[in-house]
Amino acid sequence: MPEKGRPRSFDRADALMRAMQVFWEKGYEGASLAALTAAMGINAPSLYAAFGCKESLYLEAMELYSQTVGTEIWAALETAPKAREAISRFLDATARAYSQADTPHGCLIALGGLHQAAVPQAVCDAVSRHRGENIAKLRDRLEAAIAAGELPANLNTEAVATFYATVQHGMSILARDDGSYESLKHVADGAMAAWDVLTRDGKH
Repeated sequence: MPEKGRPRSFDRADALMRAMQVFWEKGYEGASLAALTAAMGINAPSLYAAFGCKESLYLEAMELYSQTVGTEIWAALETAPKAREAISRFLDATARAYSQADTPHGCLIALGGLHQAAVPQAVCDAVSRHRGENIAKLRDRLEAAIAAGELPANLNTEAVATFYATVQHGMSILARDDGSYESLKHVADGAMAAWDVLTRDGKH
């Protein structure tokens, strides 16, 4: 007789992937224990035994998401030769990734932990950390362009990076409202139209 609460035989990695899909679609608050266990193919005691609690499960699912989903979005920052092209490709890849027909629309991290009163502090902190890391990736690319003489030395890279990260967050919300790739691309194109003004000096 198996010990009560002991996980029955199942693929933990697959169960985590399924949980990630539920959190991605419904958010932390909307992902009920019933929805999670149904998707994962396990009962509640097995979930607790394998992952600890809903909060711990979400944190693992978010890490899995950051390592496996939408990595092509960030690849553009490394592969594009110029900063403007890098940001443009970044936004275009975002529009494509967020509007895929076979996945929940939008970004799990951008949409996660928005209602802080209903979400554990550890989840809010982790989501905030990931968002900060995304801004840092954009800032680092801009600073590399300054070092290469491509952008003005006095450019406020934090402000520009925050602007484009915020555009991406807005695209996530639009995608969740069933925005098409075309509508997301219009947002990306509008944001790129501001590039010359944002990067001409460091006064903004």
